[in-house]
Amino acid sequence: MTEANASGPHEISLALQGGGAHGAFEWGVLDALLKDGRVSPTALSGVSAGAMNACACATGLTSGGHDGARSTLAAFWRAVSDAGPHNPFGGIVDPTGWGKTLGEAFTDANPFLKAAQSMASSFAGGQAIGLSPYQFNPFNLNPLRTALSAVVDFDGIRAASLVKLFIGATAVRSGRLAIFREGDLTVDHVLASACLPYLFQAVEIEGEAYWDGGFLANPPLWPMFYNDLPRDVLVISVNPFRRATTPHDAASILDRLNEISFNASLVAEFRAAAFVNRLVDDDLLNEKGREAYKPVRLHMICGDGWLDNESVTSKFNTDWSFLCELRDRGREAAHQWLERDLKAVGRHSSVDVRAQFL
Repeated sequence: MTEANASGPHEISLALQGGGAHGAFEWGVLDALLKDGRVSPTALSGVSAGAMNACACATGLTSGGHDGARSTLAAFWRAVSDAGPHNPFGGIVDPTGWGKTLGEAFTDANPFLKAAQSMASSFAGGQAIGLSPYQFNPFNLNPLRTALSAVVDFDGIRAASLVKLFIGATAVRSGRLAIFREGDLTVDHVLASACLPYLFQAVEIEGEAYWDGGFLANPPLWPMFYNDLPRDVLVISVNPFRRATTPHDAASILDRLNEISFNASLVAEFRAAAFVNRLVDDDLLNEKGREAYKPVRLHMICGDGWLDNESVTSKFNTDWSFLCELRDRGREAAHQWLERDLKAVGRHSSVDVRAQFL
């Protein structure tokens, strides 16, 4: 079992939720944690934008430690933003690409691109979608491939990653969760983890088609329950769990439904963690189970309060100023967590699963 020593940083596992451009909030959290240096990630799990953050972080950690990870994360999000105004299919999940960064005149001048924009807007507004990505994006263009390939060293991750990676994707035909590990990871695996089926064609890997991993695990926690990983698991979420009011208009209803749907699997994982902890604490596992599983200490930095004013459509916005604003919110959220909950790491959970999720 991996634990921190008295003089060094606390070793932790990080679980990173998906959420389109809101993944820049996670970037800020990671940046602050890495700069602070009192916790050190030895395992990362993630889906969609969380998977991209995990891979960028792994590349930087392997090549340059905490400072390298911070630089690589910043370079990745800069590449994502740069893809927007210059690539007709740029943006973290928006097939139109320009988000708020390109004028309406260019959009109106290109009927094909205008149709693609309409598909994304129709989904965000809860309207029926008349075309699939196989129709409005027949060449399967995805600028995330360029951004990931330019920044993430997949060869280096496969050969000598200093952290363990667990990247989740949904197998389309079987409906099962696939977990891709660092020793096999390619850009296709990460694109599979981030493949929203109403925007991108399914990613084919070794005969299986994959969609976004967030449908089944957002993010995957169960790989963190094994004995060869740190007992402390820090979850970084971007989809608010709670809202102060009940939505009444169509857009707000869809936004809230999106949040609940993409948090459902995480709630289930928290419950599973609580169940494993009870089995261990009550000595209900056989010898093999005791060797394999450990009680986990759960911690969380949540988007609640930090992302409440952002709608689902803002997950399509890759404007650099917006991404930097989310980064700064993430940094502040991390600073508050470090001040409030760091003392719990290595000792006990700072998340009351029973009170919050059971």
